Amino acid sequence: MNYGCKWREYRVKLGKTDYLYAMMVRLLIFLLVNFAALALGGLATKNGVSSDWYTNLNKAPWTPPGWVFGAAWTSIMFCYSFYMAYAWEYMPDKKYLLTLFIIQWILNVSWNPVFFAYHWSVLGLIIIAALTLLIGYKLVSQVGILKLKSLLLAPYFIWLLIASSLNAYIVFKN
Repeated sequence: MNYGCKWREYRVKLGKTDYLYAMMVRLLIFLLVNFAALALGGLATKNGVSSDWYTNLNKAPWTPPGWVFGAAWTSIMFCYSFYMAYAWEYMPDKKYLLTLFIIQWILNVSWNPVFFAYHWSVLGLIIIAALTLLIGYKLVSQVGILKLKSLLLAPYFIWLLIASSLNAYIVFKN
């Protein structure tokens, strides 16, 4: 079965039940992979947030309380998983889509150890800036194909803009 065709063709070839099943399988796969990224990032962070290094940094006045980060990333990964499940269906070039996803995943996972474990805030800023540009690129470039479904990337992009500003503040004020 070719799950890469458009949804209208699914319903003709597979029927509504098979289409929903295929979508749910894709969604589950992306949820597992995206939440694995969060788990790895969390492991890499360990006690980084409560470390002397981080607590003594001059942080941006708009730095949200710690619980906001967990809530934000949880919602972002749900939205991003839905986005990827839809993108997998609609995007004609699966290899390109998967390549961008893998780059995003690596950048996302690598930021935590770079910033919190190694205290390389400049490299952290480079990583988060690259991630922000990548998600911004996906948001803008794929809107023609995914239409309003592209807005599922908006929370990710907005949060990355905020996170980039927090990282930049640390780089320039410490």
